[in-house]
Amino acid sequence: MKRKIIIWLLATILLTTAPPAEAQQPAKVLKIGWLGARSASAPARELFVRELRALGYVEGKNITIEYRYAEGKLDRLPGLADEMVRIKVDVLVTPSQSAALAARNATKTIPIVFYGSDPVAAGLVDSLARPGGNVTGFSVLAAELCGKRLELLKETIAKLARVAALWNPRDTSSVQTWKECQPPARGLGLKLHSMEVSSPDKFEGAFKEATKARSAALAVLASPFFNSNQKQIVDLAAKHRLPAIYNQAEFVANGGLMSYGADETEPYKRIAAMVDKILKGTKPEDIPVEQPMRFEFVVNLKAAKQVGLTVPPNVLVRAQKVIR
Repeated sequence: MKRKIIIWLLATILLTTAPPAEAQQPAKVLKIGWLGARSASAPARELFVRELRALGYVEGKNITIEYRYAEGKLDRLPGLADEMVRIKVDVLVTPSQSAALAARNATKTIPIVFYGSDPVAAGLVDSLARPGGNVTGFSVLAAELCGKRLELLKETIAKLARVAALWNPRDTSSVQTWKECQPPARGLGLKLHSMEVSSPDKFEGAFKEATKARSAALAVLASPFFNSNQKQIVDLAAKHRLPAIYNQAEFVANGGLMSYGADETEPYKRIAAMVDKILKGTKPEDIPVEQPMRFEFVVNLKAAKQVGLTVPPNVLVRAQKVIR
Protein backbone atom coordinates (compact mmCIF):
# COMPACT_ATOMS: atom_id res chain seq x y z
CA MET A 1 0.00 0.00 0.00
CA LYS A 2 2.79 2.42 0.97
CA ARG A 3 4.55 1.61 -2.30
CA LYS A 4 1.42 2.54 -4.31
CA ILE A 5 1.06 5.82 -2.40
CA ILE A 6 4.73 6.73 -3.07
CA ILE A 7 4.35 5.98 -6.81
CA TRP A 8 1.16 8.07 -6.92
CA LEU A 9 2.90 11.01 -5.18
CA LEU A 10 5.89 10.86 -7.53
CA ALA A 11 3.58 10.79 -10.58
CA THR A 12 1.63 13.79 -9.26
CA ILE A 13 4.85 15.78 -8.69
CA LEU A 14 6.08 15.02 -12.20
CA LEU A 15 2.79 15.99 -13.79
CA THR A 16 2.51 19.28 -11.89
CA THR A 17 6.14 20.40 -12.29
CA ALA A 18 6.96 19.28 -15.84
CA PRO A 19 6.28 22.03 -18.42
CA PRO A 20 3.81 21.17 -21.18
CA ALA A 21 5.41 19.83 -24.35
CA GLU A 22 4.30 22.80 -26.43
CA ALA A 23 5.84 25.28 -23.94
CA GLN A 24 9.20 23.59 -24.40
CA GLN A 25 9.12 24.54 -28.09
CA PRO A 26 9.95 28.23 -28.68
CA ALA A 27 7.29 30.04 -30.71
CA LYS A 28 8.35 30.49 -34.32
CA VAL A 29 9.45 34.00 -35.24
CA LEU A 30 7.97 34.71 -38.66
CA LYS A 31 10.12 36.49 -41.22
CA ILE A 32 8.64 39.17 -43.48
CA GLY A 33 10.65 40.47 -46.42
CA TRP A 34 10.28 44.01 -47.80
CA LEU A 35 11.80 44.45 -51.27
CA GLY A 36 11.70 48.03 -52.50
CA ALA A 37 12.86 49.74 -55.66
CA ARG A 38 13.85 52.64 -53.41
CA SER A 39 14.05 53.21 -49.66
CA ALA A 40 10.59 53.29 -48.13
CA SER A 41 9.58 56.62 -46.63
CA ALA A 42 9.52 56.55 -42.85
CA PRO A 43 5.74 57.22 -42.66
CA ALA A 44 4.94 54.34 -45.07
CA ARG A 45 7.19 51.90 -43.23
CA GLU A 46 5.89 52.98 -39.83
CA LEU A 47 2.29 52.69 -41.01
CA PHE A 48 2.86 49.13 -42.24
CA VAL A 49 4.55 48.13 -38.98
CA ARG A 50 1.82 49.82 -36.93
CA GLU A 51 -0.89 47.95 -38.84
CA LEU A 52 0.94 44.67 -38.25
CA ARG A 53 1.17 45.48 -34.55
CA ALA A 54 -2.58 46.06 -34.41
CA LEU A 55 -2.96 42.56 -35.86
CA GLY A 56 -0.77 41.07 -33.12
CA TYR A 57 2.67 41.09 -34.78
CA VAL A 58 5.52 42.70 -32.86
CA GLU A 59 9.05 43.03 -34.25
CA GLY A 60 11.56 41.10 -32.17
CA LYS A 61 8.80 39.07 -30.51
CA ASN A 62 6.92 37.05 -33.14
CA ILE A 63 8.14 38.65 -36.39
CA THR A 64 11.26 40.09 -37.96
CA ILE A 65 11.23 42.32 -41.05
CA GLU A 66 14.09 42.14 -43.54
CA TYR A 67 14.40 45.27 -45.70
CA ARG A 68 16.21 45.34 -49.05
CA TYR A 69 16.29 48.37 -51.37
CA ALA A 70 17.52 48.83 -54.94
CA GLU A 71 17.90 52.60 -54.31
CA GLY A 72 16.40 53.43 -57.70
CA LYS A 73 18.69 51.00 -59.59
CA LEU A 74 16.10 48.56 -60.92
CA ASP A 75 18.74 46.17 -62.30
CA ARG A 76 19.63 45.35 -58.68
CA LEU A 77 16.14 43.99 -57.93
CA PRO A 78 16.66 40.40 -59.26
CA GLY A 79 19.73 39.90 -57.05
CA LEU A 80 17.94 41.29 -54.00
CA ALA A 81 14.93 39.07 -54.71
CA ASP A 82 17.24 36.02 -54.85
CA GLU A 83 18.68 37.09 -51.50
CA MET A 84 15.19 37.17 -49.98
CA VAL A 85 14.64 33.62 -51.19
CA ARG A 86 17.96 32.50 -49.66
CA ILE A 87 17.11 33.90 -46.23
CA LYS A 88 13.76 32.07 -46.41
CA VAL A 89 11.25 34.81 -45.71
CA ASP A 90 7.72 33.59 -44.96
CA VAL A 91 6.09 36.31 -47.06
CA LEU A 92 7.57 38.95 -49.37
CA VAL A 93 6.11 42.48 -49.62
CA THR A 94 6.97 44.39 -52.81
CA PRO A 95 5.79 48.04 -52.79
CA SER A 96 6.39 48.52 -56.53
CA GLN A 97 5.53 46.55 -59.64
CA SER A 98 9.17 46.24 -60.71
CA ALA A 99 10.04 44.65 -57.37
CA ALA A 100 7.02 42.35 -57.63
CA LEU A 101 8.12 41.09 -61.05
CA ALA A 102 11.66 40.46 -59.77
CA ALA A 103 10.26 38.57 -56.77
CA ARG A 104 7.88 36.50 -58.94
CA ASN A 105 10.80 35.51 -61.18
CA ALA A 106 12.84 34.49 -58.12
CA THR A 107 10.25 32.26 -56.44
CA LYS A 108 7.06 30.41 -57.27
CA THR A 109 6.48 29.25 -53.69
CA ILE A 110 7.06 32.15 -51.27
CA PRO A 111 3.87 34.26 -51.02
CA ILE A 112 4.27 37.74 -52.56
CA VAL A 113 2.11 40.77 -51.71
CA PHE A 114 2.61 43.64 -54.18
CA TYR A 115 1.61 47.27 -54.59
CA GLY A 116 1.53 48.22 -58.28
CA SER A 117 -0.41 49.42 -61.30
CA ASP A 118 -2.06 46.81 -63.54
CA PRO A 119 -0.99 43.35 -62.33
CA VAL A 120 -3.01 41.52 -65.00
CA ALA A 121 -1.38 43.38 -67.91
CA ALA A 122 2.03 42.92 -66.24
CA GLY A 123 1.47 39.17 -65.98
CA LEU A 124 1.68 39.10 -62.19
CA VAL A 125 -1.79 37.58 -61.69
CA ASP A 126 -4.38 35.80 -63.81
CA SER A 127 -7.18 38.14 -62.73
CA LEU A 128 -8.00 40.49 -59.86
CA ALA A 129 -10.67 38.16 -58.44
CA ARG A 130 -8.61 34.98 -58.87
CA PRO A 131 -4.90 35.87 -58.79
CA GLY A 132 -3.57 32.31 -59.13
CA GLY A 133 -0.01 31.32 -58.20
CA ASN A 134 1.85 32.84 -55.25
CA VAL A 135 1.05 36.53 -55.87
CA THR A 136 -1.66 38.92 -54.69
CA GLY A 137 -1.75 42.53 -53.56
CA PHE A 138 -3.06 46.05 -54.10
CA SER A 139 -3.52 47.47 -57.60
CA VAL A 140 -3.50 51.13 -58.57
CA LEU A 141 -6.00 52.08 -61.27
CA ALA A 142 -3.29 53.34 -63.65
CA ALA A 143 -5.33 54.14 -66.76
CA GLU A 144 -8.27 55.63 -64.84
CA LEU A 145 -6.02 57.77 -62.64
CA CYS A 146 -3.94 58.94 -65.60
CA GLY A 147 -7.13 60.06 -67.33
CA LYS A 148 -8.27 61.89 -64.21
CA ARG A 149 -4.93 63.73 -63.91
CA LEU A 150 -5.08 64.82 -67.54
CA GLU A 151 -8.67 65.96 -67.01
CA LEU A 152 -7.59 68.08 -64.02
CA LEU A 153 -4.80 69.65 -66.08
CA LYS A 154 -7.24 70.50 -68.87
CA GLU A 155 -9.70 72.06 -66.43
CA THR A 156 -6.90 74.08 -64.83
CA ILE A 157 -5.19 75.39 -67.98
CA ALA A 158 -7.26 77.21 -70.58
CA LYS A 159 -7.03 75.84 -74.15
CA LEU A 160 -4.62 73.08 -73.15
CA ALA A 161 -3.74 70.95 -76.18
CA ARG A 162 -0.28 69.41 -75.58
CA VAL A 163 0.93 67.69 -72.41
CA ALA A 164 4.41 66.29 -71.80
CA ALA A 165 4.30 62.89 -70.09
CA LEU A 166 7.39 61.93 -68.09
CA TRP A 167 7.94 58.15 -67.98
CA ASN A 168 10.77 55.70 -67.38
CA PRO A 169 11.41 53.21 -70.23
CA ARG A 170 13.34 50.90 -67.87
CA ASP A 171 10.43 50.57 -65.46
CA THR A 172 7.78 48.07 -66.64
CA SER A 173 5.07 49.76 -64.59
CA SER A 174 5.94 53.18 -66.04
CA VAL A 175 5.96 51.78 -69.60
CA GLN A 176 2.59 50.19 -68.99
CA THR A 177 1.12 53.41 -67.59
CA TRP A 178 2.45 55.42 -70.57
CA LYS A 179 0.55 53.08 -72.91
CA GLU A 180 -2.59 53.23 -70.78
CA CYS A 181 -2.55 57.05 -70.85
CA GLN A 182 -3.03 57.20 -74.62
CA PRO A 183 -6.80 56.44 -74.81
CA PRO A 184 -7.88 58.94 -72.11
CA ALA A 185 -5.61 61.60 -73.68
CA ARG A 186 -7.30 61.13 -77.06
CA GLY A 187 -10.70 61.24 -75.40
CA LEU A 188 -9.82 64.63 -73.89
CA GLY A 189 -8.46 65.95 -77.17
CA LEU A 190 -4.89 66.13 -75.80
CA LYS A 191 -1.67 65.24 -77.60
CA LEU A 192 0.98 63.66 -75.39
CA HIS A 193 4.66 64.45 -75.85
CA SER A 194 6.82 61.51 -74.73
CA MET A 195 9.51 62.38 -72.15
CA GLU A 196 11.54 59.19 -71.72
CA VAL A 197 14.01 59.52 -68.85
CA SER A 198 15.86 56.70 -67.09
CA SER A 199 18.91 58.48 -65.64
CA PRO A 200 19.30 61.78 -63.72
CA ASP A 201 21.51 63.37 -66.39
CA LYS A 202 18.68 63.12 -68.95
CA PHE A 203 16.13 65.29 -67.14
CA GLU A 204 17.42 68.69 -68.30
CA GLY A 205 17.44 67.69 -71.97
CA ALA A 206 13.98 66.09 -71.73
CA PHE A 207 12.46 69.28 -70.29
CA LYS A 208 14.07 71.41 -73.03
CA GLU A 209 12.62 69.08 -75.67
CA ALA A 210 9.18 69.27 -74.03
CA THR A 211 9.11 73.05 -74.21
CA LYS A 212 10.37 72.98 -77.82
CA ALA A 213 7.45 70.68 -78.61
CA ARG A 214 5.14 73.44 -77.24
CA SER A 215 3.97 71.36 -74.29
CA ALA A 216 1.90 73.55 -71.97
CA ALA A 217 1.76 71.15 -69.01
CA LEU A 218 3.45 68.09 -67.53
CA ALA A 219 2.11 64.77 -66.24
CA VAL A 220 4.64 62.77 -64.22
CA LEU A 221 3.86 59.05 -64.37
CA ALA A 222 4.59 56.71 -61.48
CA SER A 223 8.12 55.32 -61.12
CA PRO A 224 10.35 54.77 -58.07
CA PHE A 225 13.12 56.45 -60.08
CA PHE A 226 11.11 59.68 -60.26
CA ASN A 227 10.29 59.43 -56.55
CA SER A 228 14.04 59.37 -55.88
CA ASN A 229 14.56 62.51 -57.99
CA GLN A 230 11.62 64.60 -56.84
CA LYS A 231 13.46 67.85 -56.22
CA GLN A 232 15.13 67.86 -59.62
CA ILE A 233 11.82 67.23 -61.40
CA VAL A 234 9.90 69.83 -59.38
CA ASP A 235 12.65 72.43 -59.88
CA LEU A 236 12.84 71.81 -63.63
CA ALA A 237 9.06 72.06 -63.98
CA ALA A 238 9.20 75.46 -62.26
CA LYS A 239 12.21 76.57 -64.31
CA HIS A 240 10.45 75.74 -67.59
CA ARG A 241 7.13 77.11 -66.30
CA LEU A 242 5.35 73.82 -66.88
CA PRO A 243 2.31 73.30 -64.62
CA ALA A 244 2.71 69.70 -63.46
CA ILE A 245 0.51 67.04 -61.94
CA TYR A 246 2.00 64.11 -60.03
CA ASN A 247 0.80 60.73 -58.76
CA GLN A 248 1.86 61.35 -55.14
CA ALA A 249 1.20 64.19 -52.70
CA GLU A 250 4.85 63.98 -51.62
CA PHE A 251 5.82 65.84 -54.82
CA VAL A 252 3.41 68.67 -53.95
CA ALA A 253 4.78 68.88 -50.41
CA ASN A 254 8.20 69.31 -52.04
CA GLY A 255 7.07 72.22 -54.21
CA GLY A 256 5.09 70.58 -57.03
CA LEU A 257 1.82 72.04 -58.32
CA MET A 258 -0.82 69.30 -58.06
CA SER A 259 -1.23 65.61 -57.34
CA TYR A 260 -4.07 63.17 -57.69
CA GLY A 261 -3.90 59.58 -56.54
CA ALA A 262 -5.03 56.92 -54.16
CA ASP A 263 -4.93 57.80 -50.48
CA GLU A 264 -1.33 57.03 -49.54
CA THR A 265 -2.16 55.33 -46.23
CA GLU A 266 -4.78 52.93 -47.61
CA PRO A 267 -2.50 50.52 -49.53
CA TYR A 268 -0.24 49.77 -46.55
CA LYS A 269 -3.22 49.05 -44.29
CA ARG A 270 -4.68 46.65 -46.83
CA ILE A 271 -1.31 45.00 -47.53
CA ALA A 272 -0.77 44.40 -43.81
CA ALA A 273 -4.17 42.67 -43.64
CA MET A 274 -3.18 40.42 -46.55
CA VAL A 275 0.13 39.54 -44.90
CA ASP A 276 -1.82 38.59 -41.77
CA LYS A 277 -4.07 36.24 -43.75
CA ILE A 278 -1.09 34.60 -45.45
CA LEU A 279 0.81 34.10 -42.19
CA LYS A 280 -2.32 32.42 -40.79
CA GLY A 281 -2.40 29.98 -43.69
CA THR A 282 -4.46 31.53 -46.49
CA LYS A 283 -2.91 31.06 -49.94
CA PRO A 284 -2.29 34.17 -52.07
CA GLU A 285 -4.34 32.64 -54.89
CA ASP A 286 -7.37 32.75 -52.57
CA ILE A 287 -6.95 36.46 -51.72
CA PRO A 288 -8.41 38.75 -54.43
CA VAL A 289 -6.32 41.70 -55.58
CA GLU A 290 -7.72 44.87 -54.01
CA GLN A 291 -8.07 48.37 -55.47
CA PRO A 292 -8.16 51.86 -53.93
CA MET A 293 -11.40 53.24 -52.56
CA ARG A 294 -10.21 56.66 -51.38
CA PHE A 295 -8.48 59.31 -53.49
CA GLU A 296 -6.75 62.59 -52.70
CA PHE A 297 -6.36 65.76 -54.77
CA VAL A 298 -3.73 68.21 -53.48
CA VAL A 299 -2.95 71.70 -54.83
CA ASN A 300 0.02 73.96 -54.05
CA LEU A 301 -0.90 77.62 -54.66
CA LYS A 302 2.70 78.74 -54.06
CA ALA A 303 3.80 76.54 -56.96
CA ALA A 304 0.94 77.88 -59.11
CA LYS A 305 2.14 81.44 -58.55
CA GLN A 306 5.69 80.40 -59.43
CA VAL A 307 4.63 79.27 -62.92
CA GLY A 308 2.20 82.18 -63.40
CA LEU A 309 -0.94 80.08 -63.10
CA THR A 310 -4.26 80.88 -61.45
CA VAL A 311 -6.06 77.72 -60.38
CA PRO A 312 -9.77 78.10 -61.25
CA PRO A 313 -12.16 78.08 -58.26
CA ASN A 314 -14.09 75.07 -59.66
CA VAL A 315 -10.84 73.04 -59.56
CA LEU A 316 -9.64 74.38 -56.23
CA VAL A 317 -12.88 73.55 -54.45
CA ARG A 318 -12.39 69.85 -55.27
CA ALA A 319 -9.01 69.64 -53.50
CA GLN A 320 -8.83 67.73 -50.22
CA LYS A 321 -5.74 69.74 -49.30
CA VAL A 322 -4.53 73.19 -50.42
CA ILE A 323 -1.02 74.48 -49.67
CA ARG A 324 -1.09 78.29 -49.52
